Amino acid sequence: MPQANSKGPVKIVIATFVIIAAVAWLAFTGIRDNKSYYVTIGEMQQMGDKAYTRHLRVGGFVAPGSIHRNGPNVTFQLTEQTANNAVPGCETAGPNCVIEVSYQGTEPPPDTFKDESQALAVGMYGKDGVFHATQLQAKCASKYAPATPGATPATAAPTTTASAVLPQK
Repeated sequence: MPQANSKGPVKIVIATFVIIAAVAWLAFTGIRDNKSYYVTIGEMQQMGDKAYTRHLRVGGFVAPGSIHRNGPNVTFQLTEQTANNAVPGCETAGPNCVIEVSYQGTEPPPDTFKDESQALAVGMYGKDGVFHATQLQAKCASKYAPATPGATPATAAPTTTASAVLPQK
């Protein structure tokens, strides 16, 4: 009688373990490499050397007159304040409240990217003091601003009522 080969199940278990370990390693390194921290400009300035090694998302307002376009690439300044919205500690736009951003992306900046718009840059902070962004997002402030108290909407919908008369049985 032929004897059963006992090495077959061991090989399957080892192969399964190797596959699971490889998938877990790929998932871990993929998450680690794509993870980014959201910080304000002031928080990034206080991170010290950690700011140079982490993938960051920095939010702020585009400084007026600072946008310089070159094809899909753009350089601009992000600030933590606008003329109407002063941030504590940033009453005067000092060096801790403004950073230079260099966007080198595959797509041009969005249409809503303009002076004093709210923007989010994703990338790495360089030792040259410039934030090197690979992604750029911008919000149109007018679409997201809450209504002013007491103001009436520009186009108010007419108020109508409908009624129906049902025949009696």
